[in-house]
Amino acid sequence: MSIELIMGLAALFGMAAIGTPVAFAIFIGVIVYLGVAGQDLAIAGETMVQRLFDGFLLLAVPLFIVSANIMNAGSISDRLLNFCIAVVGRFRGGMGHVNVVASLIFSGMSGSAVADAAGIGKIIIEMMVKSGKYTRGYAAAITAATATIGPIIPPSIPMVIYALVSGASVKDLFLGGIVPGLLMGFVLMGMNTLISHRRNFGAEEPVPFRELPALTVRATPALLMPFILLYCLYSGITTPTEAAAIAALYAFIIAAGLYRAISVRNLYQVFVESARSAASVGLVIGASMILTYVVVQENIPQALSASLAGADIHPLVFLILINLLVLLLGCILDATVIILVIVPLFIPTTEALGIDLVHFGVLIVVNSMIGLITPPYGILLFVINAVTGIPLKEIIREIWAFLAVLIAALLVMILVPEIVLWLPRMFGYQG
Repeated sequence: MSIELIMGLAALFGMAAIGTPVAFAIFIGVIVYLGVAGQDLAIAGETMVQRLFDGFLLLAVPLFIVSANIMNAGSISDRLLNFCIAVVGRFRGGMGHVNVVASLIFSGMSGSAVADAAGIGKIIIEMMVKSGKYTRGYAAAITAATATIGPIIPPSIPMVIYALVSGASVKDLFLGGIVPGLLMGFVLMGMNTLISHRRNFGAEEPVPFRELPALTVRATPALLMPFILLYCLYSGITTPTEAAAIAALYAFIIAAGLYRAISVRNLYQVFVESARSAASVGLVIGASMILTYVVVQENIPQALSASLAGADIHPLVFLILINLLVLLLGCILDATVIILVIVPLFIPTTEALGIDLVHFGVLIVVNSMIGLITPPYGILLFVINAVTGIPLKEIIREIWAFLAVLIAALLVMILVPEIVLWLPRMFGYQG
């Protein structure tokens, strides 16, 4: 490890330790590296601009953010909740099940765990607490856990970013996330059922079956979005970026045209909030692209690949070790940073060991999402705390059971690759 790299990393982690935003900490670390190495500082700006302009796929990220914010601003969330209550609210721990099913459906529209938690999640927490059947901490914990499904079922912003750094197909990654997302929902509902019986959580007032068709019709336009998105991708009509634009347009047509639930003023706020979110993600992406330049200069990927190849490591052992690393990093780093900065280091080794990049990518995204609810620094825990005011200690006290079953589901995905690869292969994937 060169002296310039040591100085750069010291600056990066030092700035992060005092609370500097990750993107700016990376910028400062790279500038220190370039300065100590005697290289032109303009390389940083040139590298970032060139790679951002080459990354047409990145346009999908702000478009999916706009789509999610339009969904939250309109009455779409309310219609989806009423539909979910009618379907699963009648069972013991009904609102917990509603929480999971609503996240499964909403994840097919937003692609963002934070959008899920801050939007429809906030509404469900208020409903659970007001019912008097659930503690504040439990309502917040299950909401945070179910929000992790958001980026697993397509669309998925982290999968778009992973596709950028790995070269894997966005279409196959999206398909590969469907069964794992359903598995995550299944284990969360199972844990909710177990806890509901232990604590005697009640069921909701059953909605008469005769009302179910009308509620389904009201929710159908929103339910159709993931199917329209996947059809556009797999029919070859659109690229992933164009499909993201269609998703945003479709959300707008539903909210403003069909439901008449969003005004011009609300739309302006949606665009402002979306621009802020996209800018923060863009800064991290831009900073990571400059950091990639440093990584390449230092031959770090080649060194890692050579050391692991020399150790004759088994692919399954490699997968388990990498997932343990990502799980630990997920406690302190954002998923975007992990995918952009850490994952590219292991892509060459992954390919050398014959590990499928779609399988690897879905595992990384699932793992990164689990990190969002891992104490003490899980971002979703802070998001829920910020939007509801529920103390962190109450949320953390209840999150462990859900964290355990999600890790168990991740282990099953590692051991049984077909859980991820079955659907892509059904649609012609040859990996």
